[in-house]
Amino acid sequence: MSEYHNPVLLEKSVRALITDPSGVYVDATFGGGGHSRHILESLGPDGRLLAFDRDADASANIPEDKRFTLIHNNFRFVHNYVLLDAWQQATRDFRGHSVDGILADLGVSSHQFDTAERGFSFRFDAPLDMRMNVESPLTAASVVNEYPQEDLRRIFALYGELAEADRLARLVAAAREKEAIETTTALNAALAPALPPFAEHKYLAKVYQALRIEVNAEMRSLEKFLDGAAASLKKGGRLVVITYHSLEDRMVKNFIKTGNVAGENEKDLYGNNLAPFVAVNRKPILPEEEEIAANTRARSAKLRIAEKV
Repeated sequence: MSEYHNPVLLEKSVRALITDPSGVYVDATFGGGGHSRHILESLGPDGRLLAFDRDADASANIPEDKRFTLIHNNFRFVHNYVLLDAWQQATRDFRGHSVDGILADLGVSSHQFDTAERGFSFRFDAPLDMRMNVESPLTAASVVNEYPQEDLRRIFALYGELAEADRLARLVAAAREKEAIETTTALNAALAPALPPFAEHKYLAKVYQALRIEVNAEMRSLEKFLDGAAASLKKGGRLVVITYHSLEDRMVKNFIKTGNVAGENEKDLYGNNLAPFVAVNRKPILPEEEEIAANTRARSAKLRIAEKV
């Protein structure tokens, strides 16, 4: 498991999650199973844990524990499976308000970054893939070679937050006219004229982030997940989310505050806020320096905790 992924903010996130050791919990991003194992260690014999992961490779990390169930699907469908679980467990809570806590670590697993053929990293010469679910039809190569130039500009600007998104899109469009861009090496070469000196890796990381988000529809999945989490949690249940970049952190912060990712305050006829959550921590919890030193990928992590009201 440690080779697959080193879980971030492990102790703090699980401590915030568990309110009833006999309750039902969800690990929405199973990955290497680090958070799941710690949750199971914190639960009593009657507690249960449902976990989600759309990457088939994660199945190799399943713990041998009868309290645990892995669901091979996108976490955007969390409420569907919570409803199914409520029916199977005969809880008679057919609205699905049957979960005591939901945790999501939104980072890409180290396994995905470090497996060259998955195409998530610019460090390797590999096919442009980036699919978290290898059965999905859309790959990064499809995006790079088939999307109109204006759509590429939008993706680089919105998901990569890159000021030179227009130039990047033009460089990709020019390169693919000569030959299809099928590998990470070919993409890196196409973008080379726009890479700033001494910051090539940081710049490429944002480009690859933008493509990965598009390929896996991450922002749409996150919005659906947050809606499903709100519908699935009991009153007093905890939503615990670890984010890694400003786009997803803004969505989570807005949802906790207003009940929607746009951050638009909605009120009932009496002027009461309709947001389903109240923030437990007003400011995000950050990793300690010791954790960052041991795991550099924890550097950008932010932990937000909310309680269902």
